[in-house]
Amino acid sequence: MSTEHPQPGDSASPVEPPAAVTPAEAVHEAVQGDVHEVVDERVSEAASAVLTEAAEAPAPQAPKAPEMSLNACTRELRQRFPALFGDQARPIKLRIQADIQQRAPGVFTKKALSIFLHRHTTHTSYLLALAKATHRYDLDGQPAGELTEEHRQAARDELARRKAIVQERRAAEDDARRQRFSLVRDYEHTTLTKANFCALKGIAEDQLDGLLATIRAEIAAWEAQRPPAPPRPERRDGRDDRRGPRGESRGPGGPRGRGPRGGAPRG
Repeated sequence: MSTEHPQPGDSASPVEPPAAVTPAEAVHEAVQGDVHEVVDERVSEAASAVLTEAAEAPAPQAPKAPEMSLNACTRELRQRFPALFGDQARPIKLRIQADIQQRAPGVFTKKALSIFLHRHTTHTSYLLALAKATHRYDLDGQPAGELTEEHRQAARDELARRKAIVQERRAAEDDARRQRFSLVRDYEHTTLTKANFCALKGIAEDQLDGLLATIRAEIAAWEAQRPPAPPRPERRDGRDDRRGPRGESRGPGGPRGRGPRGGAPRG
């Protein structure tokens, strides 16, 4: 087989080799291609997001409720739902806030209801009802679900905690009152000079008279608030067992001075 070689006189046009592409131009074309793809992709995503938002746009909401004070919110709820928020505390239905908004749209703000419900459900009267009840109640006062023992026990625990706090505070107040009252009694029976008595008690001498006057006024108010003592029965032997002023006894041996009951000093 013979191999033909083009001769110089052939009329066919020679095929020019493709122009060489510089490295810089290659990089530029690659970058431009990537940029267009990224831009197209971002435009597509943005358009899709706009269409999605338009399709999922919520319906126009009810007018925003005006801000409401706690007292105003309480009064409005009691008027609208007296069966649940009346004078008698009842365990409320779970997620009652959504029911209120559905029954009274645009009346209560979420903030106002949250503040009211927190205060309502932490009141002692509500906890007492919660500790004993077996059901929760809806806005119409109808049973709306059983009350779990866990919630009842939680209410009992909180009531016990509050009772302990009150008892501890009262005990501290009683102890402080006894100490104040004893200052008057100690001063009335002391053989020390005023200066020495003040030094012993750690009181400035120029403040003692005013302090004693204040404590005596407190003693008088405390005694006035005490309920009267029940009448004492007569003695079977016929002797008079009535008490004289300031706790003096008329029995054998003459009068015997006794201070006020409960450790209060004499004024």
